[in-house]
Amino acid sequence: MQILILGGTAWLGREIAREALARGHGVTALARGESGPVPDAATLVVADRTRPDAYAAVADRDWDAVVEISWQPAFVREALAALGDRAAHWTLISSTSVYASAADVGADESAATYQPLQANRAEKSEYGEAKAAVELASRAALVEKLLILRPGVIGGPGDHTGRSGAWVARAARAPDAPLLVPDEPALPTQVIDVRDLVAFIVDSAERRLHGTVNTVGPVVPLGEWIEESRRIGGHRGDAVLASSAWLLANGVEEFMGEESLALWLPDPDFAGFSARSGRAAEAAGLTHRPRAELLSDVLEWERSRGLARARRAGLSAEREAELLRRLAAAR
Repeated sequence: MQILILGGTAWLGREIAREALARGHGVTALARGESGPVPDAATLVVADRTRPDAYAAVADRDWDAVVEISWQPAFVREALAALGDRAAHWTLISSTSVYASAADVGADESAATYQPLQANRAEKSEYGEAKAAVELASRAALVEKLLILRPGVIGGPGDHTGRSGAWVARAARAPDAPLLVPDEPALPTQVIDVRDLVAFIVDSAERRLHGTVNTVGPVVPLGEWIEESRRIGGHRGDAVLASSAWLLANGVEEFMGEESLALWLPDPDFAGFSARSGRAAEAAGLTHRPRAELLSDVLEWERSRGLARARRAGLSAEREAELLRRLAAAR
């Protein structure tokens, strides 16, 4: 097949390109090229999607498959107008952020979404509404040759958010030091390995699947995720439990971001954020590698980046030590 990726130089787009190339497909990526290089053997078409001629270099030919990654409504609408008739199959990478509520455990694709954003350009705070808008525009233009995928948290090697690698990297960074752990072992985590996601994306393009599915990882209790991370990272120190109430009172960030506890999300309004149904995608062929393999491979990638580097998820050594001192003094 000849596959056009609208994007392709950032993490997910580059991984889609690698997977497609490994299967012998031709890959063209249309992007500014500022997020990194395309894989060897892929063709980069440098284009600014804010310009009216953005698609001129790729709109004069037919494509077996197009993969759209953008969340900006104007970009998506203009790409559909320029390329929709030239594509045999179209995959829109949407997000579980389109859902209006994250409170319901096990919610599937029938759950209510946000009202679509009316503006052409979206702010980051409008991400869910923007994704709803690009879904609506894509359905209107493409009908039965459209596949909408709604990933949740994407992890694995290359995860620059740090969410999937935070616990295993921490275990390996200081294997004998006490580890601060939320006393919430049953909270769900739900991480899809990027390699499993891109395999499904290319599979689906090859098979010309259509519809809308959540492409989410298996639900794993937070306590199990941390224990597996400790085992793989070689952590021998104590696990020091702290209640969510204490952690929140001491300013620990939830889920992600600097000085956070990765994947920890005790807010009851988000009880289903990491526990959505992925049954429809699995019925369509999505498979998941063992969590131990994901964690082992992400640890190898984390080591290559430096275990002691500043992180976008997880606690720094200094902040964790401070919290452990406070916790000990409070007991």
